[in-house]
Amino acid sequence: MSAVANPARGEAAIRVAGEQIVLRPSFAALVAAEEELGPLFALVERAAAGQLSLRELVALFWHCLHEAPAALTRELFGEAVAAAGLAQATPVLRVLLAQILGGR
Repeated sequence: MSAVANPARGEAAIRVAGEQIVLRPSFAALVAAEEELGPLFALVERAAAGQLSLRELVALFWHCLHEAPAALTRELFGEAVAAAGLAQATPVLRVLLAQILGGR
């Protein structure tokens, strides 16, 4: 399964465990992320200050997953994101944070 992100929807894609996975920051996804991580503006501020933890990054990504493989667990996803490295995760994070701040 290889997916393509649609920038018009505010989507971003990340390659984890050999698969391209689309992240879509829908209202429901962001509400779920906020319930777990606290206010999204505080999350953006932590990210801007370089204080966003890997746990927070993976949680945000996890809540924004769109049509992920059925066998993908959060633990496997987190391991794959960590293995891919911050260089791959950072551009995706930027897209999601821009959507949080600016909307669609």
